[in-house]
Amino acid sequence: MMVTPDLVLLDGEVLTADARFRVARALAITGGTISAVGATEEIRALAGPRTQVVDLRGRTALPGVNDSHLHGCAFGSTRPPLALDLGFPAVRSIADIREAVREAASRTPEGEWIRGNGWDTGYLAECADGARTPDRADLDAAAPAHPVYLQDFSGHLTWVNSRALELAGVDASTPAPEGGVVHTDGAGNPTGLLAEGAQELIQRHLPAFTRADVERAIRAAVAVLHREGITSFTEPGLGPGGASLFAGASGQLTLDVYGDLARAGDLAARVSVLLLLTGMGGSAAEIAEGLANAKVPRDVDPRILRVLGVKVFADGTPPNRTAWMHQEYEGGGGFGCLCVHGAADALRTRELTEMIRLAHVAGHQLGVHVTGDRALDAVVDAFEAAQVEHPRDDPRHYVIHADLPGAQSLRKLAAHGFGANMNPAIQWTIADLVEELLGPERAAYQFPVRSAVEAGIPVTASSDAPVTYPNWRQGVAAMLLRESKASGRTFGPGERVGLPDAVRAYTSNAAWQDFAEDWKGSLEPGKAADVTVLDGTLTALDPHDLPDTPVAMTVFDGRVVHSTEGV
Repeated sequence: MMVTPDLVLLDGEVLTADARFRVARALAITGGTISAVGATEEIRALAGPRTQVVDLRGRTALPGVNDSHLHGCAFGSTRPPLALDLGFPAVRSIADIREAVREAASRTPEGEWIRGNGWDTGYLAECADGARTPDRADLDAAAPAHPVYLQDFSGHLTWVNSRALELAGVDASTPAPEGGVVHTDGAGNPTGLLAEGAQELIQRHLPAFTRADVERAIRAAVAVLHREGITSFTEPGLGPGGASLFAGASGQLTLDVYGDLARAGDLAARVSVLLLLTGMGGSAAEIAEGLANAKVPRDVDPRILRVLGVKVFADGTPPNRTAWMHQEYEGGGGFGCLCVHGAADALRTRELTEMIRLAHVAGHQLGVHVTGDRALDAVVDAFEAAQVEHPRDDPRHYVIHADLPGAQSLRKLAAHGFGANMNPAIQWTIADLVEELLGPERAAYQFPVRSAVEAGIPVTASSDAPVTYPNWRQGVAAMLLRESKASGRTFGPGERVGLPDAVRAYTSNAAWQDFAEDWKGSLEPGKAADVTVLDGTLTALDPHDLPDTPVAMTVFDGRVVHSTEGV
């Protein structure tokens, strides 16, 4: 007996994102599954009296967008009301941040923490020439009686005031933890900036998020993601190693709350998780202990919530000069280093290799945060060594960010079927700054999507929210244009890709990363009915107009969860 569809979308541009990237005109959804894809009249004929019919009017439908590296709880918790929004364009100067902190202090009981997120020296007027950096004195006058904790857009740099340093016991005699940097002035006193693992010196003193805070943050994030057309995302690091990351939003409690929401049927997104067993500056011993004691949600629908693997931090980021590079930073800024335990490069490399081996042997997929070219070589070599020594069938390890992979590392990733998760919107955001730090050649190469695709690597694209806002249209535009946000200049035109590769990076390739390509990631009969409808015809849009083109509708599991037309 033929079952009539619950929903049909007619007369649009349906980008299937299948192997041939076919374009259809309509689709039908029945019981949470794509039941038919084809011509408008063909699909219209399937509709019954109770079928909901939506006229796309030429708009584009594509598979539900999968942001494959998005800190969902952190995204929700680093926005008002839980934290001040200090990203551009909300703030454009240190003076703006001082005023935001001053206003927060006026309504916050004395002694309580003030949190903020998203500041970026590249967009602070006083820091434009590179001669000025944020300082604790900037915040002291605004909130002398409150400890102030402000994390930058990347999550790798924290700015605090003197009261926060006092509460944390951080002074001129405080050693930086391995893999961390405590910035100091000419007299050796902390300036209020702490990078990478040194952030934990402050973060461990922040009041813990409550279960209610975490649930509120997750629900708020999912609501935003629906408006953006995102139906799947990867939480890249939850567990005991995230107790301090994003002020605690990546801790074990967050994973537990995701499990509660999934079991209750209240998690209206498909969430893949990487376990974070140790934070920045981790060790093989911590990985081993974490693997032995890991707690993952039980009795949940694996199509809603699934723990897939383990995340490891290898190095930092180019803007903080903590990415490990083969060539020195411009102006004699050193080479950076790995951020794992070890007093020398060789020891840290050995430690990283063992961390990766342990997770691989335990049967986990590995997602490794790595940005510098030298660090990428070390990670890819460790992937290869683990797979050669302990062969596994399709582990699908991948490098996260992968700013500057060398040709040899690209070849090795492809040869072993490993992936690369890149962040085109970050490249758009920081290209001009990276040019100052690494020079024009390396800045033009950063996030080499085309080189990776041509090497045969499954490339996924992601926002890394809250590092950038989860606007996948901006990510697609960045891959098509390779232009910068600050100057509009083109960086690395040879690394541009076409629309099919850009769309696949947010759909079918992301499903591959999730081991889910057989049931989601493309608009084909039998696949999950997750659909994003763009308020425009994607193939006809000028890429410059794409970031501001709204999402007209989001369908999750066959249900309309967002619509600008009240559907």
